[in-house]
Amino acid sequence: MCYFPHMSTPADLEPVSALFKALGSPLRLGVVTALDAAGPLCVHELVDRLGVPQPLVSQHLRVLRDADVVRGVRRGKEIAYEIADAHVAHVVRDAVRHTAETRASQEQSA
Repeated sequence: MCYFPHMSTPADLEPVSALFKALGSPLRLGVVTALDAAGPLCVHELVDRLGVPQPLVSQHLRVLRDADVVRGVRRGKEIAYEIADAHVAHVVRDAVRHTAETRASQEQSA
């Protein structure tokens, strides 16, 4: 049973696929989890937390912005990025939790 009958064909699900594609990078997932944990952060704060070069963080933020996953908000002279929709943070949190549980279960059976 489909919870959203108006989204029953592959074409209808294209925006959902685009969202998952935008989230389909470990670094972009790291950005989302960092913003979820800390709230709005500037690029240099994300660079410090993620330990990757600033141009790389900026490039991945652009993908997330284009997918409406994050948005920029002015903080003084800087732009801080925040999660644009709590649903996305929830999806990522659930995915992280799911993979951690799956990994723990596999380790216990080994």
